[in-house]
Amino acid sequence: MSFNVGNKEVHIQRKKAADSPFLQQLLGLGLALLLVLAVTSIIIATSGKSPLAAFQCMIKGAFGTKNSVAETLIKTVPLLLAGLGLTICYRTGLTSLGSEGQIIMGGLMATIVGVYMGGLPSPVLIPLCFIAGMIGGGLWAAIAGVLKARLGVSEIINTIMLNYVATYLVGYLIDGPLQEETGFYPQSDLLSQNAWLPSILQGTRLNIGIVVALVGAVVVYFLLWKLPLGYQMRAVGNNPIAARTNGIKVAKNMVMAMVLSGVFAGLAGAIEITGIHHRLMNGFSSSYGFDAMAVALLGGLHPAGVTVAALFFGALRTGANTMQRTLQVPVSLVNIIQGLVILFVLMQAILRNFTLKIFTRGKSKVKEA
Repeated sequence: MSFNVGNKEVHIQRKKAADSPFLQQLLGLGLALLLVLAVTSIIIATSGKSPLAAFQCMIKGAFGTKNSVAETLIKTVPLLLAGLGLTICYRTGLTSLGSEGQIIMGGLMATIVGVYMGGLPSPVLIPLCFIAGMIGGGLWAAIAGVLKARLGVSEIINTIMLNYVATYLVGYLIDGPLQEETGFYPQSDLLSQNAWLPSILQGTRLNIGIVVALVGAVVVYFLLWKLPLGYQMRAVGNNPIAARTNGIKVAKNMVMAMVLSGVFAGLAGAIEITGIHHRLMNGFSSSYGFDAMAVALLGGLHPAGVTVAALFFGALRTGANTMQRTLQVPVSLVNIIQGLVILFVLMQAILRNFTLKIFTRGKSKVKEA
C-alpha cells in the first residue's frame, strides 16, 4: 500500500510474522537438554557403565512402580513451589538465592504451630500450619527485599547470607529451646497427628501437598499474566526506568515480589514438615531451595514450564537411588546433571540462535532447489 505525504510517496509493506517466541524458547531448551544428555552419557561411559542402561534405571526408578511415582511427586512438590516463588522474583528483575533459607523458616514456623497448637482439629490446624509457613518464608524474604529496594543492597549477597542464618538458627533451636523432651537427638517433638497431611494414594507417602502445589502454579499464572500487580512486576523486571516513568512504584513491587517468593518457599517448607518429616530437624529441606533455581530457569520462568521442570528434577532425585543400587553409578551424577542444566539453560539464547540459523539455512536451500 502506498500514499502521498506532502511531496513524498510513502510505501507500506506488510512483513512476514516473526517466529513464535515460545517456539524459539522451546528450541533453545530442547537443544540444551540434548547437550545435557550427551555430556552426561560421556561421563557415565568413562566410568565403564552403559549410558543407556543408566538412563533406563533412572526412568524405572522414578516411574516404574506406584511407590516410585509417589516418591517422584513428593520431591516435585517443594521444587515446584519454590520454583514458582523464584519465577515471580526473577520476572521482577531480582536475583534471589534465598529459597533454601525461606523453606527452612517456613518449616520452623509450621513446626511451632503443629507442636504447640496440636489440640486443634485437622481442618483448622493444617491450614494454620500452611499460613504460619507462608508468613515465616515471606517475612524472611522481606528482609532482603527491603534492603534491596530502600538501600540498594545486593539481594544476591543478602539472600545467601540469610540462608546461613536460617540454617544455624534452626540448628540452635532444635538443640535447645525446641529440642524433643527426651533430649536424645537435635530435633523437635513430633507434630500433633492433627497436623499431619492426609495421604491421597494408599500405601505411599503421597499427600495433598501435590494438589496445593498444582493450585499454586495456577495462582502464579493468573498473578503474573492476568492481574495488574503481575503486569507491574513484569514491567519492573523488563525496564525499571520505564516502569517508574509510567507511575509504577518500582521499590514497592520489588519488595512485594520478594515477599511472594518467600511465601511460596515457606509453604514448601510447611508441606515438608507436615506431610513428610512430621518434626523439625537439620537438613529437612534437602537443598530443594537451591535446585529450585534450576527448575525456574529450565521452566522458562513460566508456571507451566516450571511444573514440568520440577517433575523432571523430582524424577532425577528419585531415579538416582535406583541407578546407584543397580549399576553402582554414584548419586552425585544427579548434581552433575543439574549443574549442566543450569549451564546450558543460561546459554539458551546462544543455542536458540544457533538452532534458528540451522533451520533458516535449511529453508533457504529448499527454496533455491
